[in-house]
Amino acid sequence: MKKTIILLTFFLLSLGLRAGEGMWLPLLLQQLNEKEMRAMGMRITAEDIYSINHSSLKDAIVLFGGGCTGEIVSNQGLLLTNHHCGYGNIQRHSSLEHDYLTDGFWAQSLAEELPNPGLSVTFLVRMEDVTAAALKNVTSRMSETQRDSAISANNKLIVDQAIKGTHYKASVRPFFAGNQYYLLVTETFSDIRLVGAPPSNIGKFGGDTDNWMWPRHTGDFSVFRIYANKNNNPADYSKDNIPYTPKKYLNISLKGVSEGDFTFVYGYPGTTQEYLPAAAVDMVANHKNPIAIGLRQQRLDIIDQAMEQDRLVRIQYSAKAAGIANFWKKMIGESRGIKRLDAVDKKQAFEQEFSQWAAADPYREAAYGKLLPAYNSIYSDFTPKNDAYTYLTEGPLSIEIIRYAYSFNKLAQQSSQKTVSDSAVNALAKQLLAGVDGYFKNYDKNVDRKIFAAIMNTYCEKASPDYMPAIFTEMKAGYKADYQKWADAVFSKTLFASAETTKAFLEKYSRKDAKKILNDPAFQLAAATYAYLQQNLSKDIARFYDVTDSLQRIYMKAQMEFLPKKLFYPDANSTLRVAYGQVKGYEPADAVEYNWFSTLDGIMQKENPDIYDYVVDPRLKELYRTKNYGPYGDRDGTMHVTFIATNHTTGGNSGSPVLDADGNLVGINFDRCWEGTMSDLMYDPDQCRNISLDIRYCLFVIDKVAGAKRLVEEMNLVN
Repeated sequence: MKKTIILLTFFLLSLGLRAGEGMWLPLLLQQLNEKEMRAMGMRITAEDIYSINHSSLKDAIVLFGGGCTGEIVSNQGLLLTNHHCGYGNIQRHSSLEHDYLTDGFWAQSLAEELPNPGLSVTFLVRMEDVTAAALKNVTSRMSETQRDSAISANNKLIVDQAIKGTHYKASVRPFFAGNQYYLLVTETFSDIRLVGAPPSNIGKFGGDTDNWMWPRHTGDFSVFRIYANKNNNPADYSKDNIPYTPKKYLNISLKGVSEGDFTFVYGYPGTTQEYLPAAAVDMVANHKNPIAIGLRQQRLDIIDQAMEQDRLVRIQYSAKAAGIANFWKKMIGESRGIKRLDAVDKKQAFEQEFSQWAAADPYREAAYGKLLPAYNSIYSDFTPKNDAYTYLTEGPLSIEIIRYAYSFNKLAQQSSQKTVSDSAVNALAKQLLAGVDGYFKNYDKNVDRKIFAAIMNTYCEKASPDYMPAIFTEMKAGYKADYQKWADAVFSKTLFASAETTKAFLEKYSRKDAKKILNDPAFQLAAATYAYLQQNLSKDIARFYDVTDSLQRIYMKAQMEFLPKKLFYPDANSTLRVAYGQVKGYEPADAVEYNWFSTLDGIMQKENPDIYDYVVDPRLKELYRTKNYGPYGDRDGTMHVTFIATNHTTGGNSGSPVLDADGNLVGINFDRCWEGTMSDLMYDPDQCRNISLDIRYCLFVIDKVAGAKRLVEEMNLVN
């Protein structure tokens, strides 16, 4: 009992409001946070950060692409985000002749800025609490299906009314697990052009080795520009479009930051789950993560070796490897952090006290008494199925040949349906043909074949046969567990391992050729895998989330009743948030203490010309040698590169502006320290630090290294 009380006390302390924890709705800053923010040193007002009556800092912040943040830094729509956020677009413009990934890219004029089909940015126009309207006529007697249907109908009315007569878009999003709802009115621009990107040995310095780590020395930024039509409204790409004139753009501070300074991050954090029960945290940290980590490690080892040996493979697989490695390393740190914090034990202690509170009152007992037992029961039942799902998605479905082969499923199915016309079938074949060159531009069958053999070995030997598509046990037996032989057979017989064979097949395609798709060994694996996923695991997963979504909504409401004095913040859900804290170092382990900033000196100390990720740009070396930092050097005489602070961030905050007490841009958020990656599940004030690029290093690279001073001259610099 004594241990339980100690754990609970620690956990409740961790629940209390502390500077650093929380991702707050900008609409509510004045009501909930402004007093504390000003006490910490902020000199602007909550109205300066978010306003519906006049331009404010929110009007300079965008959702960049599908999962990053960007900020407007000039009156001509110039936009900064992370290098890794722009990476896919930089890679798509790259070739052996124009290797912008390796060499960097800098447009010398507006005419040289490169369009990026499919890339968009979204501004928040306004947000509004619509909980009452969203829950109109929703009662506790409804089933979950009825409840969801009623809320969906209500939300459609809210959205239709909000955007009537405008070009805006809108959505109604749930907060606090569906206990509150907010309307988000947005404006999306789709003509976004690449303006500049540093070479990889700056923008990706340290590579995957340094990812999630501190100290960090990565110049993680890229530069884009928003274009609009002549009326300054969103428009598809056109040569007639002109740079967008924003309602607001950020001033940039050359002063830098010091330890203890107030900072805040303004962006679009993706997903956090701070209020889950212990069983959920246990499933993530001790089941899902270890499976995914092992399978991703195998893929990374093969890809990294191939990239070291072949420059073309490096171009083809750099973005893919970065995507695999990012979450691989994050999951490692997350599971370690959960273990170090004893997070499962602490949540169990909290749940024990919660249960005692619920049992002390008949109403609470009736409402919440069966809540946690129901949670524990469903997680116990679902965990082995989730293990199987993780093995399948991180295993066979991570193999490129299987995913690509399945893209021909619709063609095969429609070809066999008499109700589908020949012209429709031919049009689909032509559509697939048009995508062949783009797909194989970034594909190497030798890499994929090695991955196939390695992944199939692990999947067939370690995944539970109780939740495995029959084709895998059949193939394992047929090839006598010789996975390399199996891989060689598939890749020698499939139509879909090269551009040449795929093109030849599609160029002469007719309906009767559907048999060739259906008999293709890669397609057969794909079809059987996706069929099993859809007919078995997907149903289990859907049922699980239907139940747990309902339980979490009730549990969230119950926690807020249990802790009425606690100031709760909603979990991140890719909506605009403010996180605030202070510049501060940390101690990751016994006898280890980290400073709060890194410098160009550290880049030179890490230099290794024999390792791709640690090659130092020659121009950067020369500027370091002469200490030619211009106005961007720190007053201590060094060139600061990055800094850390206690701001609570997660995926989606990549590219977010880090702002000082006056609302000036001082950094670009790009990562978290490894020891704090469990902050998506439990925040630790001692270990959780966001990592930001010092904006002065960004300007230094643009001006002094790239010679693109015209871009700096667009910006408004302040001291």
